[in-house]
Amino acid sequence: MSVIRSIVTGTGSYLPEKVLSNSDLAQMVDTSDEWIVQRTGIEQRHVAAEGQVTSDLAVEAALRALESAGRTAGDIDTIILATATPDNTFPATAVSVQARLGITHGFAFDVHAVCSGFVYALTTADAYIRSGLSKRCLVIGAETFSRILDWNDRTTCVLFGDGAGAVVVEAAEGAGTNADTGILTSHLRSDGRHKDKLFVDGGPSSTQTVGYLRMEGKEVFKHAVGMITDVIEDAYKATGLTSEDLTWFIPHQANKRIIDASAKKLKIAPEKVVTTVQKHGNTSAASIPLALDLAVRDGRVKKDNLIMLEAMGGGFTWGSVLLRW
Repeated sequence: MSVIRSIVTGTGSYLPEKVLSNSDLAQMVDTSDEWIVQRTGIEQRHVAAEGQVTSDLAVEAALRALESAGRTAGDIDTIILATATPDNTFPATAVSVQARLGITHGFAFDVHAVCSGFVYALTTADAYIRSGLSKRCLVIGAETFSRILDWNDRTTCVLFGDGAGAVVVEAAEGAGTNADTGILTSHLRSDGRHKDKLFVDGGPSSTQTVGYLRMEGKEVFKHAVGMITDVIEDAYKATGLTSEDLTWFIPHQANKRIIDASAKKLKIAPEKVVTTVQKHGNTSAASIPLALDLAVRDGRVKKDNLIMLEAMGGGFTWGSVLLRW
């Protein structure tokens, strides 16, 4: 019996022109290139220009994804945009992207799960496609985290960057086996008890301000590896596959130490791990689609490859998506 699968038919990404190196940051706060690289693996990050907003980055990534898929904006019936840094409190940044792409049909909305946002958005698109509510989705992760950073806080301002990544996801028939192209399984989790470990200290209802990002780094690190492996092991249980079956592991790019520790615990070979954190920093919901697009365009990701995506973010939220290319 055939089933509906959600397949990724195109990828795209965009990074702002301005690059902020560790040496640049050392001129701003009490830090050093050696300190940042040793603790995070980050060498540089991109920062949006003055007046450049999240939707600007999202539109550029979306256009490149559409070109990659051989589609036009008119082919899209759904836009799901993952972001924690929207242009406005409302409306959703996704509708701004929709308007700028010239789309007047279908529907668009934002997903807010911080660094797990793209995994949540891709899982949502898959559910809509499998239910028949959508046939062709544009899924975007876009962030301008530079706007919510306290540039005097060296423990957080060195970690994050701006950017956007996008994928086109389409409905296709599959046989219902692990050999199918498309999303095979997704697993999402959250635990609000950990809110105070990673949050922004502002908001329309609480302070009427945007606020700044605050983080208990050691606590986040302590929970991250366990939560990441949890949802990946759930994917293995659902499919009967293992780390040995993976072609690529494309994790959220938060910190190289977290990525390395997770891969080691899951027994994923280092050569299977796609890492971009050194050049992008932590771009939150944009990090996975940015890394995926890079790996597709440089030829690493090929047809029939088995790919594991995973992320963990503020909330805490975490999740995994296993798909075949």
